[in-house]
Amino acid sequence: MSSADTKRIARRVADGCLVAIGVFTVAHIAFGPAAGTIDDHGVEGIISFVALYLVVGVYAWIGRMIVVRQPGNTIGWLLLVAPILATLAFANGDYVNLALVKHPGTLPFGDAAAWLDRWLIVPAMYVFVPIFLLFPNGRVPSRRWRPVLWLAIAAPAVTIISFALTPGRLTGAFSDLTTVQVMNPLGVSIFGNLMSVLTLVGGLASVVAALLALAALVVRHRSSDADVRQQTRWLAFVGVACLLLFALSFLATAVFGDQSWQSGAMFLTMFFTLIFGVPIACGIAILRYRLYDLDVVIRKTVLYAALAGLLLLVFVAATWITTGLFASASKGKLDLVAGIAVGVLVWPLRRVATRIADRVVYGGRATPYEVMTQFAGRVGGTYSTDDVLPRMAQILASATGATSTQVLLRIGGDLQVVATHGTTDVTAERFEVRHQGEELGALAVAMPANDPLDPAKEKLIRDLASQAGPVLRNVRLLEELRASRQRLVAAQDEERRRIERNIHDGAQQQLVALAIQLKLAEQLVGRDPDKERELIAQLGSQASAALEDLRDLARGIYPPLLADQGLAAALEAQARKAAVPTTVHADGVGRYDRDVESAVYFCTLEALNNVAKYADASRASVRLARADGHLSFEVTDDGRGFDAAETGYGTGVQGMADRLDAIGGRLTISSTPGEGTTVLGRVPVEGRTS
Repeated sequence: MSSADTKRIARRVADGCLVAIGVFTVAHIAFGPAAGTIDDHGVEGIISFVALYLVVGVYAWIGRMIVVRQPGNTIGWLLLVAPILATLAFANGDYVNLALVKHPGTLPFGDAAAWLDRWLIVPAMYVFVPIFLLFPNGRVPSRRWRPVLWLAIAAPAVTIISFALTPGRLTGAFSDLTTVQVMNPLGVSIFGNLMSVLTLVGGLASVVAALLALAALVVRHRSSDADVRQQTRWLAFVGVACLLLFALSFLATAVFGDQSWQSGAMFLTMFFTLIFGVPIACGIAILRYRLYDLDVVIRKTVLYAALAGLLLLVFVAATWITTGLFASASKGKLDLVAGIAVGVLVWPLRRVATRIADRVVYGGRATPYEVMTQFAGRVGGTYSTDDVLPRMAQILASATGATSTQVLLRIGGDLQVVATHGTTDVTAERFEVRHQGEELGALAVAMPANDPLDPAKEKLIRDLASQAGPVLRNVRLLEELRASRQRLVAAQDEERRRIERNIHDGAQQQLVALAIQLKLAEQLVGRDPDKERELIAQLGSQASAALEDLRDLARGIYPPLLADQGLAAALEAQARKAAVPTTVHADGVGRYDRDVESAVYFCTLEALNNVAKYADASRASVRLARADGHLSFEVTDDGRGFDAAETGYGTGVQGMADRLDAIGGRLTISSTPGEGTTVLGRVPVEGRTS
């Protein structure tokens, strides 16, 4: 059977369950007035009817949603069975009252209905126990818990059998049989003692099974992943909330009395929290609807509970103090004074209750709102990497409870750690930081083993990462600028050392040799005219060579031709010397500032050198143009090309990019394997023309 068929059958069965609930509900409403359920209790009876069917509707609605979406999850079927048993029990109880008490003999099967009423309460009450055992996936935590499931089924079954077969007078669970005597039609007197023993055994076994079901929920919580833990927290929250409300109810009873409206309100709140909380918690956890919003719910619950408790304490204290000071005052005046005290202290107590709620929910961590606010405030003040990024790592650690956090920045092609908080952990999980579609870095978080990442924390980290995008972009620009300056300084130092080596190894040695030979020529004057003329000729040749070397060295620093005639002439002269046939197109290009012309000149030479070394090209071209306030140069070859996406900048290309960046320019390289390479540079020249 396919999944679609299974879901279709499950939907039909669930709809059949809803029909059964509707039939029993109609019967209950029809029998209720005649049976005295409403007439005898007035407004209280109407309220109980409304509350009952509101509960029935919640159980039926959530149960059907779970069954339709997850037919194999037993929890959904149990939530559907619970309202069926409840409505059947109430309708049957009213029928018993009609048939045996209000109008005896008018309706058939009164004794059978009374017998059903005797034991129907057992499954109606015990249907909740398997929910805790099987929550949230409809299966026991492990194979070792299967005996507990068998016990959870067998214990109420034994109790039902003992209730159904116990001889003697029947007592009503949902009916009132105190005024009539109805004997158990299936009771056998000789089995009386046995049924009493079975009743005791079944009851004790049911209690044990219920306790073990709660233990199974605890074990499942401790041994499961983050999602299952969050699912079990919803059901656990209902239990804790009920215990808290029970404590407040007990306090209200002790202060105001058992019959006070305060005590009744607290008890009803606790009761409806339990009745409504179980199906709602199951629905949220199993269907995973807003599964990770539990922190918000708990915080609000703790906030209002703490505020109610504090206000109650203030009211009691104010009443006690005013009674002691004004013993002769009337009760109305004392209540007025206590009420004024409560009203004045509402806002301060609310702040105290808020702190209590935040402490309970988030412990020592900052709330998500505080995290975003702190970071936004820090970003608004500075972009310094010495302040923002370490602060970001610290806030991230305090918000998530992580043992280690890191802020990583992508510089070039590598991710570099620029800020760390806590111990270094190589197993940290990374979250990308992107801005305008570009990956700028990452946030790395390492969680303790007993508190792993969950989607709520992941959402907080991703929200922080989205705020960190503009910051990392500015930080990266600063880092790239700093690195570019360092490369420029290093290049200048290297160039200075190169010039020094060239002078030392070239022109200086030639001049030293020239000086030595001049002294030798001085000694030959007037002694050997032929040798003297030969030596003078050599000295002239050496002087010319030294002069040429000095000119070549000067051209490497700043070519005289570039200074005299501009870019076009200087590049055409270099093109004639190039290893690859090169053409230069420079129509309409005039003269510009010295820094612009030198940057374009040396970048073009570097590009031509790369063509000669790596391109394996048959020709190259250089094109100069001016447009839109920019001077551009383009060096194109027909060589073998390369994959620009996988090949990073070498030192030569990086030097070109740094040189252009220093004067506000930009370098772009495009290449395709087998189709050559194009190096394009643009430099702003508006207002800089010489």
